[in-house]
Amino acid sequence: MNTINTDLTRIDWNKGDGLVPVIVQHWQSGEVLMLGYMNADALAKTLASGHVTFFSRSKQRLWMKGESSGHVLTLKSVRVDCDADTLLVQADPVGPTCHLLTSSCFGDRDAVRPPLGFLAELDALVERRFAERPEGSYTTRLFEGGIRRMAQKVGEEGVEVALAAVAQDDDALLGESADLIYHLSVALRARGLGLDDVARVLEARHVVRSSQET
Repeated sequence: MNTINTDLTRIDWNKGDGLVPVIVQHWQSGEVLMLGYMNADALAKTLASGHVTFFSRSKQRLWMKGESSGHVLTLKSVRVDCDADTLLVQADPVGPTCHLLTSSCFGDRDAVRPPLGFLAELDALVERRFAERPEGSYTTRLFEGGIRRMAQKVGEEGVEVALAAVAQDDDALLGESADLIYHLSVALRARGLGLDDVARVLEARHVVRSSQET
């Protein structure tokens, strides 16, 4: 677990009579999964177990998300807000978060996931394929074909994107772009990298260029 903003001693438990609201967010896609409440014991158990645990106001006891369904939330990080009375928990969900079997308690994934959130899910899927190598998977075949084959596919898709941009319609350009991003994700993973690493490079460049312009 990577706990961010670990100064949890500044949480003001008194504002809510010993409870603080907790917003749970998908650690990769940014999707808001649910809202719950914690007391000090629930937070301590969350940190100790690595599984997000709340205080149930209806049952008046600690309640680990997924304790009966198995759809647990694996803790990734905890942040305290500026007023020290709300927590942001980032977690890796195992199965649907909502009891209605949707990914989020706020509705279907497409309704609440940030527009670019699927890229993180795609990258995570490619990472699982790299580790598990399921038989019959096209991604598995790419990994087993070696980095030269992956690089060849990235090159081919890049050319097809360029051609579509010049001579084809928007649907064709989007389709070829999707193929390029997928194959790029595979090639990056073969080198132990991911799309998040590319995003960090882009962000660092943006920061430098923005500072130069001001």
